[in-house]
Amino acid sequence: MRSILSILLLLCGTISFAQTTISGTVVDDNEQPVPGANVIIVETSTGNITDFDGGFTITTDLSPPFSIQASSVGFETATLEVTSTTEALKLVLTEGTALDEVVISASRTPERIFESPVTVERFGLKEIKNTASADFYDGLENLKGVDVNTNSLTFKSINTRGFATFANNRFMQLVDGMDNSTPALNFPIGNLVGMVETDVQSVELLPGAASALYGANAFNGILFMRSKNPFDFQGISGSIKQGITSQDAGGDNSYTDVGIRMAHKFTDHFAAKVNFGWLRGTDWVANNYAGKPGTGATRASLDYDGYNVFGDEVAANIRGLSGGLGIIPDVVVSRTGYNESDLTDYNAESIKADWGLYFRPWANDFEIQYVGKIGTGSTIYQGSNRYYIDGFTQQQHKIEVRNDNFFVRGYVVADKAGDSYDMTVTGIQINRAWKSDADWFGDYIGTYAGATLGGATEEQAHALARAAAESGRYLPGTPQFQAAFNRSINDPDIATGSKFQDASKYYHSDANYNFSHLIDWAEIQVGGSFRQYSLNSSGTIYTDANGSIEYSEYGIYTQIQKDLELSESLDLKLTGSIRYDKSELFDGFFSPRLSAGFTVNENHNIRASYQTGFRNPTTQDLFIGLNAGPYVLIGSAEANLDRDVRTYSVSASGQMLGQPSSVTLTGAAAYGPTYSFSSVENGAPVVSNIDIVKPEQVASFEVGYRGKFNRLIVDASVYYNSYKDFISNERVIVPLYGTAGDGGLSLAALQNGDVAVYQTYTNSDADVNSYGGSIGLTTKVFGDFDLGANYTYAKQDFDQAADPDFRTSFNTPEHKVKVSFGNTDVFKNFGFNVAWRWSDSYFWQATFADGDIPSYHTLDAQLSYTIPKLKSLIKVGATNIMGDEYFTAIGTGYIGSMYYASIVINNL
Repeated sequence: MRSILSILLLLCGTISFAQTTISGTVVDDNEQPVPGANVIIVETSTGNITDFDGGFTITTDLSPPFSIQASSVGFETATLEVTSTTEALKLVLTEGTALDEVVISASRTPERIFESPVTVERFGLKEIKNTASADFYDGLENLKGVDVNTNSLTFKSINTRGFATFANNRFMQLVDGMDNSTPALNFPIGNLVGMVETDVQSVELLPGAASALYGANAFNGILFMRSKNPFDFQGISGSIKQGITSQDAGGDNSYTDVGIRMAHKFTDHFAAKVNFGWLRGTDWVANNYAGKPGTGATRASLDYDGYNVFGDEVAANIRGLSGGLGIIPDVVVSRTGYNESDLTDYNAESIKADWGLYFRPWANDFEIQYVGKIGTGSTIYQGSNRYYIDGFTQQQHKIEVRNDNFFVRGYVVADKAGDSYDMTVTGIQINRAWKSDADWFGDYIGTYAGATLGGATEEQAHALARAAAESGRYLPGTPQFQAAFNRSINDPDIATGSKFQDASKYYHSDANYNFSHLIDWAEIQVGGSFRQYSLNSSGTIYTDANGSIEYSEYGIYTQIQKDLELSESLDLKLTGSIRYDKSELFDGFFSPRLSAGFTVNENHNIRASYQTGFRNPTTQDLFIGLNAGPYVLIGSAEANLDRDVRTYSVSASGQMLGQPSSVTLTGAAAYGPTYSFSSVENGAPVVSNIDIVKPEQVASFEVGYRGKFNRLIVDASVYYNSYKDFISNERVIVPLYGTAGDGGLSLAALQNGDVAVYQTYTNSDADVNSYGGSIGLTTKVFGDFDLGANYTYAKQDFDQAADPDFRTSFNTPEHKVKVSFGNTDVFKNFGFNVAWRWSDSYFWQATFADGDIPSYHTLDAQLSYTIPKLKSLIKVGATNIMGDEYFTAIGTGYIGSMYYASIVINNL
């Protein structure tokens, strides 16, 4: 009897702990595997994620029959009943619409785009695969509301809703949660040291203010790039792209882009991945030799200062230098400069690698990550001057602990300037290495006087004077020129060289917890962040010659989200967020956000939101102390002003007035009584008193609509932004003797050219507003062809005439139109995509130069062939097929065409 009982108990135990194992695949409606799809048993939390081949295995205590459900971003959910453990399960996912895709950025929690409380754009695996652009990052330009300003071949600046230059510190770029802005420059330098395309899972773009959730500098928008987790995406994949770039100024040049990804899940507990990318090409050659506004228009002009000519920024009134001799005309003369092509080789290169170790101790969603990234490259950057960023290096290291309900991460971002140098200053230094400014102008004045006394006309005298002053000048290609060039670009002393020397970094940590698994009545999140800056340029960029500059900032926030079912056909989603931020340099303040979304009949969604944003002054706004040639950039942090000490020479005319031969000024002089630069240029000096900079704020109102009309998808929004304490640059002139506004001695200093010119960082009290909107339409035509079109309108509301010295740098066309047309399977395994963009003309305003940007349009196209057995894709394509070269900013090279062929292996 005891034996029988033991057997019965054993059988019961076996039955109680019996487990069912099922396996199968998830494919799309073209029978292609869908990796990374979520497969769960309906009404349970038991499930798994498909591997690279779309396969999955689930073990459960349940016995058939039961149902399983598969879902993936960009597809409609599929459900299948399981009746046997032996059957081969296959779930087929049908491609959904753009509104069915899931985003995380809008609310820091997964939600369909359709239900997002604010405008959000998404660029997923399908879009990356089929983009008509040269790579995924360039493809973002086709999204509605997005502006892309092309600095150079490998450095493009993304922005939304206006107010940006290449130094776009109003826009954030996050890679797997890490800020990708460089510590020294305060903004991301495109994808130069970013992500390898084969590792990109998705890109989300959140236009407009978002400081309530993301803090400082989430001002104009945020770009979120998310990589593939090796637990979900395994194997070795790679891409090779070879082609040419074609430009009138630069000719036809080879272009190569290679990427490789290796990822492996060793066990259910441990996975790892490694990525490597290399790009090499020739940059767009810049050859705009027109004179900048306010100077001579051509090289024959006495005071010529060309856009892409450097060294001619050094100019002076020769009568003032002569001590007021009447025989010397009252005119400004500039030194002769060098073409930009003489000062750079236009090599464009990007080398980047990243690696990650991923540990799941309990084989569930709890994960510990270590991620490292390093990138180096060469490109051209245009800020106050033109810079060759050569061998610039940036690295990031992150440790993160997360699951579906929380994350805690900490990371460091560090950069090194490498062999980067200022091309503008290089031209100046080569001239000075040959002959000092004093000797050059002395030769010019002496020859002019002699020629005039000998009976020469004014034009003849100037020609003879320049020829004499230029005698023996170092010419490009000569050993003397090359030696002076090498000395300058390897010398970090701004008095004699032009090299950047920087090794700055910042430490950042942030955390978020979602309580939705603990409470039912609402979704509540809390979080916060902390950042510590450490600036170390050895005095070449910042006023840190005597040691690094350090300061910190922090923020905390919370968000509550509530869904209300008002009726069977009407749902209301309410979201409220608030954040408090504090920098040790400024007072703290709150950033709220409120939004409401109405869903009608599951096909129409109307949203409205009020958002706020702020941006702290950047490290350069606060601590820069850089001689840019024509002027000095001086940050306005109080501690910075006394550290910037410079000595200026006084002209002979000034010395005749009893002034010393030199005057020493601190940066504080720029924020005292000064003359506005524009008023002096206009001949009517006006006194300025510049305040030190403080944070800028924006309030944004937005209304939007998303809806389905059979096969037509509509996504539209309008917004209005109102700015407070708009951060701006004001250029001012400090007389070396007298006090601005004294009506006497200071005016004599202006007349004699005895001045110091500064570019200050301050806030404007002007009323600055902007408004605009966008609408996107997507549909299927001719059966299964994808057709999409979008239109964006952007307008600045600011009275420039009332405040001529204030520069908003709106830099955005009023109208933009983008159209795409394609089919991923027009024939078996054969697809294509065509993208056309048109931009209205606009006015570009930046510290380097201002000017009109003509309207332009461009056409990109690609043809692709899929090899399913090899999980590979062959693509041939071209950008700017029509060859109509254009530019998006004054001073940059014209953008030509690119033609390429590529193969992506094992990455479908």
